Amino acid sequence: MTTDILRNDRFLRALRREPTDTTPVWVMRQAGRYLPEYRATRTKAGSFMGLATHPEYACEVTLQPLERFELDAAILFSDILTIPDAMGLGLSFAQGEGPQFAHPVRDAAAIERLTVPDMDGALRYVMDAVRLIRKELHGRVPLIGFSGSPWTLACYMVEGQGSRDFARVKAMAWNEPALAHRLLDVIARSVSAYLIAQAHAGAQALMVFDTWGGLLGPVPFREFSLRYMAQVVDALKADAVARELPVILFSKGANGHLEAIADTGCTGVGLDWTIDIGEARRRIGERVALQGNLDPAVLRASPEIVMREARAVLDAFGNHPGHVFNLGHGITPEVDPDNVKVLVDTVHEHGRIIRNNN
Repeated sequence: MTTDILRNDRFLRALRREPTDTTPVWVMRQAGRYLPEYRATRTKAGSFMGLATHPEYACEVTLQPLERFELDAAILFSDILTIPDAMGLGLSFAQGEGPQFAHPVRDAAAIERLTVPDMDGALRYVMDAVRLIRKELHGRVPLIGFSGSPWTLACYMVEGQGSRDFARVKAMAWNEPALAHRLLDVIARSVSAYLIAQAHAGAQALMVFDTWGGLLGPVPFREFSLRYMAQVVDALKADAVARELPVILFSKGANGHLEAIADTGCTGVGLDWTIDIGEARRRIGERVALQGNLDPAVLRASPEIVMREARAVLDAFGNHPGHVFNLGHGITPEVDPDNVKVLVDTVHEHGRIIRNNN
């Protein structure tokens, strides 16, 4: 594992709920299509998977936003569907149609064939990318590793592609709960092994994206999503290296479950943009750090609106420890990069004002 002196540790200090000179900020999907240099690298790579599966390209696009903006963390460039792809489901990205699997899993026989992928085999390219990115960062900022949540991966694995409601996997959860639990268990064990491998390769924080947890009602959410995120957190805590890393859980649309998410033992909870961050802090912010939660669409407004809305999030959180500023979901391709600079600079400037005025 790469060792170096970390020159900017705001992000990690905030996750530990320690004092910082200002609020750290990074942006979900910060290495993405809104950057012309990303699009140029993708053209060189030939495809999205060409980017994701070649460590040199993955490293290049991971570092691109850091050259433009004073971000406080880098996040590994990859995709949440690398695990099911490594399980043999045949991932592809059709132009304009999103991810598709050639072999979705919809019955007991298909689920029984699934095994935890070999992290030094089919997923070695991810660990190679982590090692290369850590080397090229030279301690500039921490590197975040990540995975999709077991429930979110199951949504794609059963449906075979993206969906508005992922009705097939929800039907499996209702009609064949034992089968759904077998699927989620093997995915959770795979996610755990994947994140542990990233930790050993050099990731300095870990994040789990539960993009589709909000599709579930209160009881199913706890049974089919939260239960398996907690299983992953427990597995990370059992590993000598991974247990030292902060873990952020982000479950979109799950604001009714913030206390339960915090109870998993995670370090930080990511928030979507549909909750006031001051309310979230009062509910769970004394136990965990909070990450979020500007509406991504704000970045398509004028620079003055971006500044106003960023300050509003910071003011709502107040002068308390444990805030990592981020969007409430990923940045969209139409965003002007200049607005991202406005956002990052505003967060740092206003974060300092809040600390100095209290």
